[in-house]
Amino acid sequence: MYQAKIYVTLRKSVLDPQGSVVRKSLYALGWKNVPEVRIGRYMVVDLEVADRSEAENQVKDMCDKLLVNPVIEDYTFELVEV
Repeated sequence: MYQAKIYVTLRKSVLDPQGSVVRKSLYALGWKNVPEVRIGRYMVVDLEVADRSEAENQVKDMCDKLLVNPVIEDYTFELVEV
């Protein structure tokens, strides 16, 4: 069995208004050394497969078909055997 940890973020070319608000708030609280904040999503998906290659293929397929909007988002993932 594998566990996929999936990180989804907006592409650099897409404005991130939520990240801008957080950055401004950090600045107001005294953290003036934070030039940028980007907000994203984190998902954990358990897969009952025996083969690491099959787990990777399934996670890529899930991301490409449902979990990620490829027009405005990028993703990375890591697999952990559990």
